[in-house]
Amino acid sequence: MNKQKRIEIFTRLKKENPHPTTELRYGNAFQLLVAVILSAQCTDVGVNKATEKLFRRVTTAQDMLQLGEQGLKEHIRTIGLFNTKARNIIAACRMLVERHQGEVPGNREALEALPGVGRKTANVVLNTAFGQPTVAVDTHIFRVANRTGIAPGKNVFEVEHRLLKLVPREFLHDAHHWLILHGRYTCIARTPRCGSCVIEDLCEYRHKTAV
Repeated sequence: MNKQKRIEIFTRLKKENPHPTTELRYGNAFQLLVAVILSAQCTDVGVNKATEKLFRRVTTAQDMLQLGEQGLKEHIRTIGLFNTKARNIIAACRMLVERHQGEVPGNREALEALPGVGRKTANVVLNTAFGQPTVAVDTHIFRVANRTGIAPGKNVFEVEHRLLKLVPREFLHDAHHWLILHGRYTCIARTPRCGSCVIEDLCEYRHKTAV
């Protein structure tokens, strides 16, 4: 895929959704961090249901420590792997209070040092909370990048590297959200909705559908 085609793809995605953002609901960087940790192997809808009451009570790392691991579990029991996630979140909050004055750090090294935070989670927080041009490659973005030909790669790290290199700079900050939403609602896994896709004529997928 050439540069001009990528520019046109992201121009259309931007026109369709000028201000894309995460579907996770949060009020500050700390709540976003918690929500992203909880979202691993869970839908954003499921996370939002669990955090609706939680985030009314908990807005800071100190609030979460006061709630405690058991209290947190009561709020997130509907989420997969909630025991492990609760343990990691409490440990991360303790580290935030002890090392960062309770604030979420805006650099990758410090974020990835937190329990339960890997590269993908750090990328989401850096992009959404701190405005950095990162791309968190999940299953949706991996599929879209490969299927369309925008940035094919054999694994998530390769796709991330190629997206950072190939996405035109003016679109890079929002590329993560455009691609994940496109994969979630249009370029879906089993039967992509090619017939209703705004970039169908630019996409290099060989098995397009009429849907």
